[in-house]
This record gives sequence, structure tokens and C-alpha cells, in this order.
Amino acid sequence: MDKIAVFGNAGGGKSTLSKRLAEITGLPLVALDLLKYKPGGGEVPYEEYKAAHDRLLQQDQWIIEGYGSLDTMWERLEVADTLIYMDMPVLQHYWWVTKRFFKGFLVPPENWPENSPLLKGTLNSYYTVWLCNEKLTPKYREYVNKASESKQVYHLQSPKDVKAFYQRSP
Repeated sequence: MDKIAVFGNAGGGKSTLSKRLAEITGLPLVALDLLKYKPGGGEVPYEEYKAAHDRLLQQDQWIIEGYGSLDTMWERLEVADTLIYMDMPVLQHYWWVTKRFFKGFLVPPENWPENSPLLKGTLNSYYTVWLCNEKLTPKYREYVNKASESKQVYHLQSPKDVKAFYQRSP
């Protein structure tokens, strides 16, 4: 495990799992939201984000968590040697987005750009959960099934799966 892509729907526990995995493995962690968004929540120009992402993929070791953009997502999944797909039931995603919102009043959400608007980000996440579930989830599931022939794949579909993953992690 040198290049790990952690991906899935909004509010699926990607940041939490990635942080813990980085602590366990010592691999450098990159949260794509911190590459794609400026402090305050505005997007960096696409060319700037894409160049940073391309440089990142050239590194020997990494854990990359998040979405970024559709084109960079598929590039990243191809380059990674290990895929961790966070595929919780859709209601779990909505619950964790809601929980992140309320906790965000006390502590900024993990791996969110500094001073990002909590309400706007949460509303965007609710929409993203629905959109991803409709459009990307079937494609992600198909991809991880095929990729399991040539890569290490962890398809985590419940909080119980996440616990079991931590117990067998290196």
C-alpha cells in the first residue's frame, strides 16, 4: 500500500478514515478539498487544481481522500494501488452530513478549507449525496468490482465494515 485513494459519497467518513489510516501507516495524507478550494470556500482555478493533482499523482506514496473533479477522480483511481470505497447506505450519508453540520458550530469540519461557510457547504453536501447516489455510485461499484482483479480494494458498506477495516489495517 503506497498509493491509496479513499473515495465515495459526501458525508461517508472519508476524512475520518483517511486521517486514521495516515496515522497507522505513516503515509502522507492529502485532502482534495484543501487543494480545490481556497480559504473561505471559493474554488481555485481548475488549471491550478489539475496541475497540483497531477504533481501529487507523481509522488511515490500518498493517501488521497475526496472527490476533486470527475476527470481527476478516474485518473487517481487508475494510479492508486489501493482503493477504499466508502459506500454507506444513503441515509447514513445524510445523517453524517447533518452531524458534521451541528458539530461544525463547535469545531470546523475536518479537511474543510479554513473559514468555509458551514451552511452553504452542508446544503451542497445534501445535494451531492443525492446526485452521487444517482449518478456515480453505480459507476463506482462497477469500477471497484473490476479493479479488485488488479488492486487491493476495500468496499466499506457500513460502520461495522469500517471497524473491521481498522482491525485488519497494517
